[in-house]
Amino acid sequence: MATMATVTPSLYHRALSSSLCSPLSHHSPFSRSLASVGGSPARLLHRPRHGQSLPESQSEFKSPTVNYAVTSRDFFKLASSRSRPYSQATSRLSLISRHLEEHQQSSYPPINTPYTTERASLPSDDVPWNPPSPPAPLPKSPFRVQKRQLSTSTSAKMSSQPPHASLLIPGPIEITDEVSQAMGHYAQSHVGQPFVNTFGETLTQLRQLFQTSNPNSQPFVLAGSGTLGWDLVAANLIEPGEDVLVLHTGYFGDSFADCLSTYGAKPTQLKAPIGDRPQLPEIEAALKEKKYKALTVTHVDTSTGVLSQIQALSDLLRRVSPDTLLVVDGVCSVGGEEIHFDNMAIDVCLTASQKAIGCPPGLSITMVSEKAMNVFKARKSPPGSYYASFKNWLPIMQNYEAKKPSYFATPPTQLVQALNTSLKQILSKPLADRFAQHKKVSDYVKAKVKELGLKELALDPANAAHTMTAIYLPEGMTPPEILPKLMSRGVIFAGGLHREIAARYIRFGHMGVSVTDESRGEVDKALDALREGLVEVQQAKGKN
Repeated sequence: MATMATVTPSLYHRALSSSLCSPLSHHSPFSRSLASVGGSPARLLHRPRHGQSLPESQSEFKSPTVNYAVTSRDFFKLASSRSRPYSQATSRLSLISRHLEEHQQSSYPPINTPYTTERASLPSDDVPWNPPSPPAPLPKSPFRVQKRQLSTSTSAKMSSQPPHASLLIPGPIEITDEVSQAMGHYAQSHVGQPFVNTFGETLTQLRQLFQTSNPNSQPFVLAGSGTLGWDLVAANLIEPGEDVLVLHTGYFGDSFADCLSTYGAKPTQLKAPIGDRPQLPEIEAALKEKKYKALTVTHVDTSTGVLSQIQALSDLLRRVSPDTLLVVDGVCSVGGEEIHFDNMAIDVCLTASQKAIGCPPGLSITMVSEKAMNVFKARKSPPGSYYASFKNWLPIMQNYEAKKPSYFATPPTQLVQALNTSLKQILSKPLADRFAQHKKVSDYVKAKVKELGLKELALDPANAAHTMTAIYLPEGMTPPEILPKLMSRGVIFAGGLHREIAARYIRFGHMGVSVTDESRGEVDKALDALREGLVEVQQAKGKN
């Protein structure tokens, strides 16, 4: 039987010649095609005269304008004479129809990279997104979760998300229906204009969230966790052998210091007792002992629930060591605790998408001051990382914010869509109101915890975070005993993280939509579950 395939003449020449033909000589379009792949035309093909039919023994390859044919006998003869197996030759021919020359487009202009500056924008390769209809109901959940109706605001009465236990840990946190839907955005080109516009808008929104109006401050949004922010600081702003003062309020002080050491920096940790923070007089004394390139502070250390005072630290640095960079780990604070990047003279504030910003995990978000960018540009040694290098990312972020397609590494497009959606929701109301709401709910939680006869890790109410609460369990009770009781009531808390006391406490995250939308009832639900769970565990212990 005849084997049929649709090709254009020149593409057919190239594919067949590269698969079958041995070097011969001839002067024709076919020979020129063969020459480009290192061969010459064999006496394989003949063009039938007008009206002439081909024998059944011939395989026919048709184009819109001309017919070419090769006899099956010659086809197999030449295929077997090549060192390439016949299966590879036929496989090559089978791909022809997917690469027709008539469908080839003109070549694109080069994409922006860290080593180029301009490119013409491509035509839009996308269409506006129409959100899909809500999914069909899922089987009943064992958790009694009140359904909420989908709306365009964060105050929703019924959710489009499947029923699930309330996630009330110090991150990740609950997300709104709109953010959840944005994660289902259809696939986009990361250099297509629709996505470029969204990413550019998102970077501008971050300036508003961090409260910086300096055009020379620089936002960075990279695929990664909050921990990647440490690498950005260590790789770009600290050179090997330089000293860094690390204020330690828990687990994340140790970890940041470890990251700095990895890049050759010399961290000095100023440690406070568990539940406390280093005091200003001892910080001042340390700053006067030697010159530090940077001072790092964890705004909210989720291992202890301790809150550090950024404004007071900033004032101290400006007075005692104005050249020292102020680096704030705001992973569990940005979006829930007050941060004014410009007024507080912060040089770097790093965070992540999955905490008070209210997105799924996967984005490392960092704001860098003009002062810090100048420090980077003046460094004497190359950045200590490739992926985390400002040198590679700075032109990309600048181009995206200017709505120009650009490329260094592929961003997670759905996560950027979700971040854009969440930031629109956050910025739809005054940030001061958002911070006040987090403080109000935090005070309420801490008062209820005290009523239950429990103690916080934070030794002083002034040191306590507003986005979470770390709670000591009653003597003799452990997290593995209480956490399943909460889970059975549709509430998820986290166990302890501080290595010295991990078995003695649990952590309650209260930030984002669980706090700003009180109609969800998640905070009261969690407090009720905690009270009932404590009673259940204590009763079980009494029976034993």
